[in-house]
Amino acid sequence: MPDSMLDGFIENRTFDELSVGDTASLSHRVTQRDIDLFATVTGDVNPAHVDLVYAAEDMFHHVIIHGMWGAGLISAVLGTKLPGPGTIYLGQALRFRHPVAIGDTITATLTLREKRTEKGDVMLDCVCTNQAGQVVISGTAEARAPRDKIRRPRIALPEIRVGRHEGMRALLDRAGGGKPVTTGIVHPVDAAALSAALAATQAGLIVPVLIGPAVTLAAVARELSADISSFRMVDTVDAVASAAAGVSLARAAEVAVLMKGDLHTDVLMHAVVATNGGLRTTRQISHAYLIDVPDFPRPLLLTDAAINIAPGLIEKADIVQNAIDLAHVLGIAKPRVAILAAVETVNPRMQATLDAAALCKMAERGQITGGLLDGPLAFDNAISAAAALEKHIASPVAGQADILVVPDLEAGNMLVKQLTFLSGAVAAGVVLGARVPVVLTSRADSPATRLASCALAVLISRATQPA
Repeated sequence: MPDSMLDGFIENRTFDELSVGDTASLSHRVTQRDIDLFATVTGDVNPAHVDLVYAAEDMFHHVIIHGMWGAGLISAVLGTKLPGPGTIYLGQALRFRHPVAIGDTITATLTLREKRTEKGDVMLDCVCTNQAGQVVISGTAEARAPRDKIRRPRIALPEIRVGRHEGMRALLDRAGGGKPVTTGIVHPVDAAALSAALAATQAGLIVPVLIGPAVTLAAVARELSADISSFRMVDTVDAVASAAAGVSLARAAEVAVLMKGDLHTDVLMHAVVATNGGLRTTRQISHAYLIDVPDFPRPLLLTDAAINIAPGLIEKADIVQNAIDLAHVLGIAKPRVAILAAVETVNPRMQATLDAAALCKMAERGQITGGLLDGPLAFDNAISAAAALEKHIASPVAGQADILVVPDLEAGNMLVKQLTFLSGAVAAGVVLGARVPVVLTSRADSPATRLASCALAVLISRATQPA
């Protein structure tokens, strides 16, 4: 290997410098991310190529998709080592001889077999082996070697974010595996809201009750070419009447979930939180997001980013308890709860840190149950074990949080939007603490987000409503 390979440069071997028998190699460990990258670049969405379940059933395609990465390694050896920069790749003849699985380490080795002086062409034997020494790819490659010496800085590869929303996929699978829940769709008088109800119905999540002006609902259905004749409808005159009707149906146990349509959140929530005739319980009503961030190892619950503007300590205690109860519904037996602030130490001038310390003491005394609390914790210390270690924070919650409790609505709203718009997260949201879960969707929400939010509410309803 030339010294340049070790000092941040790549350097070629010209045609005249090459000798028959010269060899070079590169290794790569195959990951699911590789498969996702291949599918993203090529548009190949064949389940046998991108889904491990199908791939295991179709070993031919299993070989092909992973073989492409082996062929890519061969190209990388040609372009960076043998002959190196300036090489023109002319062709290849490869055979895929053995399946390659995620977790295998593939080593591509090229050996110069023949030099052709007239045009500077070279033939190379190519062999790719796995960590056990099995030959998975073999064949030949033909290239035109450079005549001039080239030495270039090694270019840093760009960071590419490729991730799956496995948490949301699991949520939809689980919610779709039970009996559909009767759901009041409050004022779905635009295409997005009615489409969300139709998608949730088709997914087997809900039995919809459409609440809104019948004439308008029929017009929207025609626009979507959708047949809603079999759905129960409650005819209302406007958004305020739709919200009141939805709450009345929930109080009468005729619907077990409410889902916001095309009306302002405050109109619906005004009816939900009304002292007389609303859906209040002894709990403070709050909102929680279930957030699935690509490349992050687990979903996160974030509360409250939509209902309580500046909650006090007593309100925060209920917000925390609501989130813990939701975590239990999701199968997290002892959720780790991080009470967020700007710093990880108690500061009398920062109310959020005082509230965090008090909430932890309330949990110790049994006023908050079912979870493991710590705070104050800064966001990085809550989700990153490395950051917590750097700050010398010894805590069973730090770096492992399942629930993030923000100090106020503004902080929560900004955080969830940063995660969704900058990190590619999907956030399913639901109102907690009322008699029934309430799905609050936004005009900016994607169909996937609306469906995931509905699935979350369905799981809560099944867990809390009488059978």
